[in-house]
Amino acid sequence: MGSKGLLERLRNGESVLIAEGYVMEIERRGYLQAGGFVPEVVLEHPEIVEGLHREFIHAGTDVVEALMYFGHREKLRAIGRESDLEKLNRMALKIARDLANETDTLMAGGLCCTTIYDPDNTETHDKIRSIFKEQVEWAVTEGADYMIAETIHSYGEAQLALEAIQQHGKGIPAVITLTCLIPDETTDEVPIAEACRRLEEGGAAVVGLNCGRGPKTMLPALREIRKACKGPIAALPVTYRTKEHCRTWHSLNDPDTGRNVFPKNLACVMSSRDDIREFAEEAKAIGVNYIGLCCGNAPFYFRELAEVYGRKPEASKYSPNLSLNVILEGTNPSLRKLREYAFGTTESND
Repeated sequence: MGSKGLLERLRNGESVLIAEGYVMEIERRGYLQAGGFVPEVVLEHPEIVEGLHREFIHAGTDVVEALMYFGHREKLRAIGRESDLEKLNRMALKIARDLANETDTLMAGGLCCTTIYDPDNTETHDKIRSIFKEQVEWAVTEGADYMIAETIHSYGEAQLALEAIQQHGKGIPAVITLTCLIPDETTDEVPIAEACRRLEEGGAAVVGLNCGRGPKTMLPALREIRKACKGPIAALPVTYRTKEHCRTWHSLNDPDTGRNVFPKNLACVMSSRDDIREFAEEAKAIGVNYIGLCCGNAPFYFRELAEVYGRKPEASKYSPNLSLNVILEGTNPSLRKLREYAFGTTESND
């Protein structure tokens, strides 16, 4: 366990930084299939999972979250690998626990949307309780410091996740992050800020948002959550340039072709490093003290966020120093022609 636990850090007024977004980054690297996004990589290439954990630790994360996202029974059943369910989850947890011990970081287990929740069908509620129960129990036995329930679209399913952590987690804290889509409400029509307030009052240690929206379109909802909630709030946007007319990454279109880009062609709408830095500055001003990045995250983005929150991770040794760039620095007259060709401009002889 990290030298200080989640609750101790937050009660001391510290911020907790967490890197998420593993499935998208591993898919970009060619080790996970887009579509179902099931983390078979845990079993087939555990070294890739461990390596990405190490990269995010290098970039400043305080938490190693086990790669359990979409590793639940319903998703494994859909690809014919239900028999590998416990092995996958326990291996993901063991990889994360070993690295957390080595690096004095926190380790979190994870729940996520099951894709089967129906507010009017109590049979789905019972199935979800069973799905969450086994994952929480595995996380506890493998030494998780706390439990995350993330990318939950409905208040009802978030309640089920919180209840599972409270009933089977043997006292470990619960972080519950909802996904805010185009209306500022859950899919069972509870206003997002109100849903967060209820979950906080129900005993969640941290509440807030992850996934769904990019930096610019997540900020307004965060402001409302900060007003509604008394305790720590979370923010983990996707790293894509969502705007008011396309608030979610699902709704983004290619600026050249007009075609929808989700989920295969998102590269043309990625955030810049400055976008991430500016988001982190605004989130910090709002009072977000559990902060990270979700789908699209990469270590160079995460370093920007960590530096805004006052950290100097090992990766900061390699933060850009553009004064060393011969094209941008501009004082060497022998490179004038190169700069003119690079930027398509003619420099003055003065």
